[in-house]
Amino acid sequence: MTSEQKPCVQAHSSKISAHNSESSLRLVAWETTRNCNLSCLHCRASATMGPYTGELDTGTSLQLLDQIAETGKPIVILTGGEPLLRPDIFKIAAHGTQKGLRMVMAPNGTLISGETARKMADSGIQRISVSIDGATRERHDGFRGVDGAFEGALRGIEAAQKAGIEFQINTTISKINHDQIPAILQLAEGLGAVALHIFLLVPTGRGKYIIDQEISAEEYENTLNWFYDQKNKTTLQLKATCAPHYYRILRQRAKEDGQSVTFQSHGLDAVTRGCLGGTGFCFISHTGIVQPCGFLDLNCGNVTQQSFDDIWNNSQIFKNLRDFKQLKGKCGLCEFKSVCGGCRARAYEATGDYLAEEPLPTKKRSIHGRM
Repeated sequence: MTSEQKPCVQAHSSKISAHNSESSLRLVAWETTRNCNLSCLHCRASATMGPYTGELDTGTSLQLLDQIAETGKPIVILTGGEPLLRPDIFKIAAHGTQKGLRMVMAPNGTLISGETARKMADSGIQRISVSIDGATRERHDGFRGVDGAFEGALRGIEAAQKAGIEFQINTTISKINHDQIPAILQLAEGLGAVALHIFLLVPTGRGKYIIDQEISAEEYENTLNWFYDQKNKTTLQLKATCAPHYYRILRQRAKEDGQSVTFQSHGLDAVTRGCLGGTGFCFISHTGIVQPCGFLDLNCGNVTQQSFDDIWNNSQIFKNLRDFKQLKGKCGLCEFKSVCGGCRARAYEATGDYLAEEPLPTKKRSIHGRM
């Protein structure tokens, strides 16, 4: 997996009904291409320079955006692979903008030049996410599999800033870089990012081969508590993704502090939930297969064979995911299942059942602030 393939903006503030078969569509991540110029250790898609067959052509891509706009007004994340390797990417972005969709992009940064950044801005790209998985060149390049990736990402960020495009930093946390997270936050602040989104490693794609690099349940809990502590110490928007337990921790910590979790006190974290897969979010592959998320490899329908609206509203997998009473094991019994839900992709990888309990973490309390 790559953290480019996850939401790169804060979601809308509408609540999700626990038993509504037609949940509000908030975010769509579209793998516009699987081609990529990097070779990241954790890549969900095991992406390379390809070529890959079956990629949606321009006409089909524009029709897909039409159908998404008819279904709702979600944020559409143009991702990959590396989306800038797709020749018609700016035509696609401009069409989505014309349809009233909030278009954002998840490049790795290395291909962003001044000219590319201007094209992004002209096509209506409102934000980009660039993944930084180490606070130093050595750490980041080792994670990304290509020498020069760190410096290339920083150059791309600078070009985007000059073009007036806001950016956020995405970071996938594993044992490889767990100790670097505070430094990455400081780097994001220094670069002028608007947000830092952290992702906990999901063992899919090439990530399966570094499953031994997943942080432990205790480290997971401590990291999310530390992340909670930073919200009053930084001007960055902070978002935990592929870490649904953060929304349980948020409520536990707020209760300890004598607070109510409201939009006024906790912003968008108060009106979203942990795992959005199939409820407010979906992923579309480069061949048009719709999945609950990029890490949960379940075919919910193909946009080349049926309308996106039909898939979103009528897929039985999506309906099951929207009914939290179907969760099993400790996830089904948990008092926080409506705000956490557990990572359905981790459950599926561990058991073959996407409704099973997630293997990590426990609800063990941790010492706040430690990592």
